Amino acid sequence: MAVRGPGYLFGMLTPKARGSLSERLFEALRARPDDLADLVDVAPESIDDEQIALWALYELHHHCFEDVDDALEWDPHLLALRPRLEAAFERRLRARWTPPGRSHDADTFADDFFAFVEGHDGASLATHVQRTADAEQVLDLFRWRSVYHLKESDSTAWAVPRLRPRTKAALVELLYDEYGTGDPARLHAHLFARGLDACGLSPEYGAYVDDAPLEILEQNNAMTLFGLHRRLRGAALGHLAAFEVTSSLPSRRMSQGIARLGLAPEMAHYYDEHVEADAVHEQLAVRNICGGLLAEEPHLSDDVWFGAWCCLDLEDRVARMVLAEWAA
Repeated sequence: MAVRGPGYLFGMLTPKARGSLSERLFEALRARPDDLADLVDVAPESIDDEQIALWALYELHHHCFEDVDDALEWDPHLLALRPRLEAAFERRLRARWTPPGRSHDADTFADDFFAFVEGHDGASLATHVQRTADAEQVLDLFRWRSVYHLKESDSTAWAVPRLRPRTKAALVELLYDEYGTGDPARLHAHLFARGLDACGLSPEYGAYVDDAPLEILEQNNAMTLFGLHRRLRGAALGHLAAFEVTSSLPSRRMSQGIARLGLAPEMAHYYDEHVEADAVHEQLAVRNICGGLLAEEPHLSDDVWFGAWCCLDLEDRVARMVLAEWAA
């Protein structure tokens, strides 16, 4: 039975397979754990197949599935399969990225970072929602965004024990706000769930993963990849900083679009919360978190820039996919 949390439900089942690997994996997870040993060397038949399998393997470390034994979280066969999928995914991300051509001075890091984000010429979903999108299109967007927003910040939280004191304190300061400053009703994930419910959509955790396009899965998997691996802690924080820097103004546009369409004010409230919060968070993330990290561990500079680039690139890919579908 699903368990009601503060405004949203847990009790997700394994998602639909998208190829032979994910089909065999999900069947084994549900009913035939002894078959997991046979999957270690099985190749995915497509990137969709790879990404849904990787998303499900990652989910074992989040809330897991109602039809999967929690004990499989640390199954050695799954821990052998997952790195192969992760390695292929990380190779694709790095193949698209051009490392900085120069070293960045710690004294100018914040200015360099803000200029880097401002100089990224990506598509804007928020502007389209603000001015043009119809209600059904925006509801589709909420469904896809729910894959992340119902576990907002959880992947980044894995970085906390891997950081040195200055950076750790700054990250916990930001996360404290993300998690509602101690009030479960103010968790950002809860606010989004309330918005979904008020819009007539399911607030159940993972309810729309079967509808999620590949670009949404990749976006979510990148955050978990960075958060789960200590060696990628710089990428996790660079991704966080780019996410926060690009959140406040788009959130204002999303709220205005929701009002224009007469959609639920509860969802507008979610975005209104981010207009103010993320205007503060962007400074904290860039100057205190990433700046602190590079003061304590300057060798992680390239990883910070890689994570920031991945955030911008993957969001751009999501935006272009969605805008192309809406124009069809």
